[in-house]
Amino acid sequence: MANEFKIGAKIKKLRKTRKLTLQDVARETGFSPALISQIENNNVSPPIATLSKIARFFDVRMSHFFEEEEEESRYEVVRSLERRVVSRVISQKGTGHGYTYEALSFRKRNKKMEPFMLTVTERAEEETLYNHEGEEFLLILKGRAEVILEDERILLGAGDAIYFDSSLKHRLLACEGEEVQVLAVVTR
Repeated sequence: MANEFKIGAKIKKLRKTRKLTLQDVARETGFSPALISQIENNNVSPPIATLSKIARFFDVRMSHFFEEEEEESRYEVVRSLERRVVSRVISQKGTGHGYTYEALSFRKRNKKMEPFMLTVTERAEEETLYNHEGEEFLLILKGRAEVILEDERILLGAGDAIYFDSSLKHRLLACEGEEVQVLAVVTR
């Protein structure tokens, strides 16, 4: 399994470099200052949609939170054991999301897509919908999932895919008792 990756330190560094308080970041992202602090201290992790909003607030790409200090390359190979795993994903209300995600690209800079592998292990207790800038593509690799887009619920099984505008309020949920693996590609 890939190593646990902590994005909090990079968020904290961006905040401190810009001389912002936890309250400043909380006001712009919708998180509480206490939750921003927990994220910065790597006690919890933000969902991908929230990470996208944080990246937009700081005017960086989401890949900024995963990249290493290496020279720019025209291509990138990421071996399965090198993936950056983000677990303990938490919602704005402070409840667990029941999923982890792995960054599938973190060396290539200035890319137009952000690929992730999502593993949903349980159905979330809440169905809070998220939206952010860009577009998303989801390919269900294993299990059955329910995608909520605004007021519509779409059931997807292994091999099914969906592409949508991320400004639509959305949420990916596992069907009851299923583990779901999803290739997710997000654009800014």
